[in-house]
Amino acid sequence: MKNAPDADFLIFDLGNVIIDLDYNRAFESINLLVPKEYQPRVSEFYRADFHKAYERGEIDSAAFRSEVNAYFGQDWEDEKVDELWNGILGKIPKKRLELLAQLKNRYQLGVLSNTNSIHIDAVYRMLESEHGMANFEPLFDRVFYSHEMGLAKPSPEIYEKMIGELGTKADRVIFFDDLEANVKGAASVGIQAVHVTGPNVIFDFFGYV
Repeated sequence: MKNAPDADFLIFDLGNVIIDLDYNRAFESINLLVPKEYQPRVSEFYRADFHKAYERGEIDSAAFRSEVNAYFGQDWEDEKVDELWNGILGKIPKKRLELLAQLKNRYQLGVLSNTNSIHIDAVYRMLESEHGMANFEPLFDRVFYSHEMGLAKPSPEIYEKMIGELGTKADRVIFFDDLEANVKGAASVGIQAVHVTGPNVIFDFFGYV
């Protein structure tokens, strides 16, 4: 570890920061199952109002699955919806977890993620099977999930709520996210925000080899 920036808290997004995501794989799987007239909807799925509502915890998993079926004109079982929905989830590289373990010796660590119960359950199963951890507690001091907070990035309110719960000042927080809008949202409230544009960004930021 070569670089040790001045901060109290390091906060990480999950998707494409800690966990690899593959949207195209999920889109391809759904495209194979829906009629041609519904295929244009596939790439717009993540922008749908019901998806955003699910991320903010405004609807539960049962309602979300029902909305997915209505959106694609299907009657999939719950397990099938979850399988397709979780198709975006890739690996959690061991090297990233090793970096977090090193950082935990110096900083308080946290997660701030736009997510939902179906994804988080799958992520925890992955953590258990691949890394022997039941959840993120061994890695992070604080975990902030959009569906539990009733807010979602890039709304300034979610960052302000997080800062309040951390009991610190915005400029004492460094936040890492793969989406530019989320980085700008964090920066708008005074957080030191880093745009994660590729798999080596967080390693380069800390000089971790």
